[in-house]
Amino acid sequence: MNVLHGIFGLACLLGLAFMLSENRRAIPWRVVVAGVALQAALALLLLKFPPASAFMATLASAVGALDKATEAGTSFVFGYLGGAPLPFEPNGKGSPMVFAFHVFPLILVICALSALLFHWGIMQKVVSGMAFALRRTIGVGGALGTGAAVNFFVGMVESPILIRPYLARMQRGEIFALMSAGMAGIAGSVMVIYGHILGAAIPEAFGHVLTAALISAPAAIAVAAILIPFEPSNEGDATIVIADPPRNALEALARGTSDGVGILAHVLAHLIVLLALVALLNAMLGALPDLWGAPISLQRIFSWLFRPLAFAIGVDASDVDTAAQLLGTKIALNEFIAYVDLAALPESALSPRSRLILLYALCGFANFGSVGILVGGLCAMAPERKHDIVALGFRALVAGALASLMGGAVIGALT
Repeated sequence: MNVLHGIFGLACLLGLAFMLSENRRAIPWRVVVAGVALQAALALLLLKFPPASAFMATLASAVGALDKATEAGTSFVFGYLGGAPLPFEPNGKGSPMVFAFHVFPLILVICALSALLFHWGIMQKVVSGMAFALRRTIGVGGALGTGAAVNFFVGMVESPILIRPYLARMQRGEIFALMSAGMAGIAGSVMVIYGHILGAAIPEAFGHVLTAALISAPAAIAVAAILIPFEPSNEGDATIVIADPPRNALEALARGTSDGVGILAHVLAHLIVLLALVALLNAMLGALPDLWGAPISLQRIFSWLFRPLAFAIGVDASDVDTAAQLLGTKIALNEFIAYVDLAALPESALSPRSRLILLYALCGFANFGSVGILVGGLCAMAPERKHDIVALGFRALVAGALASLMGGAVIGALT
């Protein structure tokens, strides 16, 4: 029954994308079918094939070691705010964990290591392999395949930078697919953080976050091909372009750390402003007449829209309301806050299966704040395609959200 429910959920999500398509007759069905099949195959391989599962467990252990290593730095610099023992007896009110000092510094370490791996050429080989797999299985062009693959390691704005010379000549549908992959994925710098947040609530959380991010790329391309059809391309892999590469490993680490400082400040600033603006909007909505038994909020409005989708992807019927609220939080705010809310729920609030489905369904940058970030970044990189990029921003949000929900439906079918 779970398998049938998962297939039903995928059909509903793809049917919704078909209804929103701007040209149903031009849909490249080979890309769509191959993308959905690749998503399901990757999920099956990583979750049910013992060697692959063991590899993911090894990665999770390595991330745990990285988390501990980062804590050694944060506890020295920030003391008990960064994870060192408390100098007082806790009273049980609130949490001693301060995200800005204990969790988010992981971004600095991940950025530094990523820059070092790019300098050594290791990351390029991994990305090239993933791009080759996308190109041969789905049939997308080299620039789109490379951009979607590298998005697994860096952010939705950083990945187009690495293929910037190709943006001007990409098809409109290909640019949209690239934007959709950015909205459906998450950056490697925050992947570890989400695994850390969810570790106490979901077993092997990091492995699942990693799998969710990996399977989102083919799903995003499939949904994008339905919404804005494009002609499949047979061009080879695009070359990753790094402007002014570092001259040695030490410079690579220094640059990666400096870039991480900017990303860390960017994340913290956006969280503060976004939460403030949503709180302001919710205060205004709260002044409206209460006709539904609880105050109106932006998250609640979106939760109404997500109730049928939460059921469609396989969330247990008794958990649909809670799941819809989390999905609404993800769209209205972002996935980080939704994950924090998911981790804070009491054990009785959701079944283990519903929690796992939601981990996948919430994984992705698709939210309103990300639209502005993505559109602004791409317009600066390819000003000649500004009109296309601006027009496609909110459609990319829809595509990214549908791709993440597809991941939840696939996991629902496999559990």
